[in-house]
Amino acid sequence: MKRFLRFAFAMAAALAQLALPALAAAPELMPVGAPSGEHAGERTGTGTPATLPLTLSEAIEMALAHSPHLRQLSALESAASAGVRGARAQRYPILDLAAGYTRNSDVPEFAIIYPGSISPVTIYPNLPNNTRTRLDLSVPIYTGGRLQNTISAAEAERTAVSLDGQAGAADLALETAAAYWFLLTARSEERTLREGIASYEAHLKQTRDRESVGMAARNDVLSVLVERDRAELARLRAANFAGTADANLARLLGLPPGTSVEPTEPIDAQQEPLEDLESLVAMALSSRPERHALLARLSGARARLEAQKAGWLPEAGVWAGYDWANPNREIFPPTDSWRSTWDLGVSLTLSVFDSGRTSAAVAQAAHLVEAVERQVEDLEERIRLEVTQRHLDVSTARVAVDVARRNVEAASENRRVSMDRYSEGMIPSSELLDSETALLAAGLDLTRALAQLRLALVSLDRATGRWS
Repeated sequence: MKRFLRFAFAMAAALAQLALPALAAAPELMPVGAPSGEHAGERTGTGTPATLPLTLSEAIEMALAHSPHLRQLSALESAASAGVRGARAQRYPILDLAAGYTRNSDVPEFAIIYPGSISPVTIYPNLPNNTRTRLDLSVPIYTGGRLQNTISAAEAERTAVSLDGQAGAADLALETAAAYWFLLTARSEERTLREGIASYEAHLKQTRDRESVGMAARNDVLSVLVERDRAELARLRAANFAGTADANLARLLGLPPGTSVEPTEPIDAQQEPLEDLESLVAMALSSRPERHALLARLSGARARLEAQKAGWLPEAGVWAGYDWANPNREIFPPTDSWRSTWDLGVSLTLSVFDSGRTSAAVAQAAHLVEAVERQVEDLEERIRLEVTQRHLDVSTARVAVDVARRNVEAASENRRVSMDRYSEGMIPSSELLDSETALLAAGLDLTRALAQLRLALVSLDRATGRWS
């Protein structure tokens, strides 16, 4: 009994460990809308939850279509695209239209009498009402590379945000796959425990029959009964884990409450040859969207550095203006009438002394470039470590599956022999009970080993960038 108790606790701990990849990153559960089309879940007239059979690829497709996080990343990409349009617009002319009205106090008019004139000539009339409209046009013609580098930085940020979306989709695919395999594992363990309980029930009936004719002691019946009850408790725990996994997967897929997912993929993975580590690392470095996003941000940081250096260079532009005012102060003497004037010019600006503002901005941008360069180096080292770990996980999981299969084969044969010997009265009930418990433990070990292999394979796919 102590042996089975240790086994039950180990099984619960293993189930909890399998739950972590699917549940650790999951946000708080929230109501979600029902998807349209063939995947929409419905309830039967009796209130029984609808069952939705899904392959892994279908589940991932539904999760990608539903994910609010991916929609958030898409909105950020749209914002970055708008930033690119705004940066490019700085190269083009700016046209401003202004209009205003001013009421001035009355002032004495200024008039003079020219020699030979009869009446005075008003030089500065009293015009309290002043209305003006002006049209301004300005075009930059040289900025020392500031505009072009600003555009390059904005384009790099847009590329990085787009790659963030790809990384988010890959993370969601991994989370969905982990939830999918965890659900399948929990239900497989529940089925294995049901089979074990059926075996205990048959053993219990046989032992009670023997007790009734004096061929078995009462403690033999109680021992089988206790093991049967412990197996039932483990089955209930597995069912609870399956319910949690089902709810988590339904959340990821955006299914309505009450819809149950039925995984249709076999848990037994095909043993395909595993590529060598260095080729997998090279694939990851060339495919991982996180690395390419960081390289794009590095390019943007370097462009911003060059844009800051443009503060040491002159800027030139052309401008033109058109005034239509009453009175038009450009015309002398002013009169109470609408008059038009225009102006055209070229400007050249050079900052001679700014108290170190440009130098500080350039230094700040340079340090940011260095920080992103170090970040790229750190990410590449982490990618190599992650691929190495996942590669080792797959190798170990494959060995664990082979060992678990041989263990099931040996436990099955041991139980068969024990059953035959017990039926012939050659061994006590406790030896048959031990063989049944060992077979149940071997079956659960095989299920967990197959699940660990599946999780290791999908984690390796994510680490190498195959889902990007």
